[in-house]
Amino acid sequence: MIDSDSENSGLVDLLSDAGLDTVDGVFAYGCGEDLVKPGLGTRRRTRIELTASDGAAQVFYLKRYGLEKLGDCWRRLLTYGRCSPASVEFENIRAARCCGVSTMDALAFGHEMGFGGLFGRRSYLVVTSVPGDAIERCGQEFLDAHAGDDGARRLTDELARQVAALHAGGFVHRDLYAAHVFLHDSPDGVSLYLIDLARMFAPRWRMFRWRVKDLAQLKYSMPAAWVENHWDEFLSAYLAACPGDRQRYSRAINRKEASIRRRAQRRAERKEKDLSQR
Repeated sequence: MIDSDSENSGLVDLLSDAGLDTVDGVFAYGCGEDLVKPGLGTRRRTRIELTASDGAAQVFYLKRYGLEKLGDCWRRLLTYGRCSPASVEFENIRAARCCGVSTMDALAFGHEMGFGGLFGRRSYLVVTSVPGDAIERCGQEFLDAHAGDDGARRLTDELARQVAALHAGGFVHRDLYAAHVFLHDSPDGVSLYLIDLARMFAPRWRMFRWRVKDLAQLKYSMPAAWVENHWDEFLSAYLAACPGDRQRYSRAINRKEASIRRRAQRRAERKEKDLSQR
């Protein structure tokens, strides 16, 4: 399915010309650079660069999903209804943009439905790139470069605006780490983009718990210098847009962050132990 409502109609045409508008065409596509990381399972992520008619290079990201485990299918059915992994992220991207969140544009998706139409078999998603780099990689460099100006404050304000827009819209990210927040620093100002919206959803209940999880993931993963000097400012701006009891939020966020930190430490210790035993 090509998104006929996309604001990037020229890019949509470019995908069609490359054969990236059908499930068979996408899974037969052999070009591009695969982005490999542990834990992908049957998923495959590929960076694609296509040349438009005017000679300009355009970068896309293609996600291909193979047949999933039955348990993963059931969890998605309970959370999102009849769908495929690609259609979930496609709709999540569109919903986030409607909330005022800056993110990539979802250009196309397709799927083969199985099990009586309950679950997706093969599916794919094509999205645009976003400018900048993940705060996980460039955050401290940005803070150092703007030590003498208001760059950190602008970053803080924009981050609070984006997260509050998502939460106020009734959604949560569920993977809101600094690796999934892209920062673009230009003469026009600071721009942020939330990416990796595959697990984003709208909780039916316990919204406070889910919001706290997002905020704790962010606090855990942001540069330590930013957390020390700007976290309180961020939380104030966030709560101005998503009203709540500050002390309650602070206590819950700190507890959750400590839990995330303990789990990360245990994983690191297990990994170190496994390496030492080889």
